[in-house]
Amino acid sequence: MLTALIGPVSSLFTSWMDKKKVEQEGKSAVAKAKAEAEAKVMVSSATSAAEWEKLMAKGSTQSLKDEWLTLLFSIPLILAFCGDWGRQIVADGFTALEAMPEYYQYTLGIIVSSSFAVRSATKFFGKKQ
Repeated sequence: MLTALIGPVSSLFTSWMDKKKVEQEGKSAVAKAKAEAEAKVMVSSATSAAEWEKLMAKGSTQSLKDEWLTLLFSIPLILAFCGDWGRQIVADGFTALEAMPEYYQYTLGIIVSSSFAVRSATKFFGKKQ
């Protein structure tokens, strides 16, 4: 009688184990597919960022805006070496800029960042001091 009972119980246990194995294989396949998809997205994002940087650098070869911004940013530097009157002009200028609305200050930062094709600098300009 006991041996007659062992066969069906063993069959049920084997069936249950097979079901658990199939479930585990399915979970592993889903996790693998998810990881592969995330890797593809990361590669695509990095490629897009590199292409953007390349396009911005290429576009700036025909433009004078980089030279203009370099000259503009050099003015306070030069005035700082021109005695008290130069330093006062620089200090007054920065005080006036500090009084500008935040959106204007951020816009200036974005203009400079995009001109020099430095995307990561926009994170710096977005931080509150």
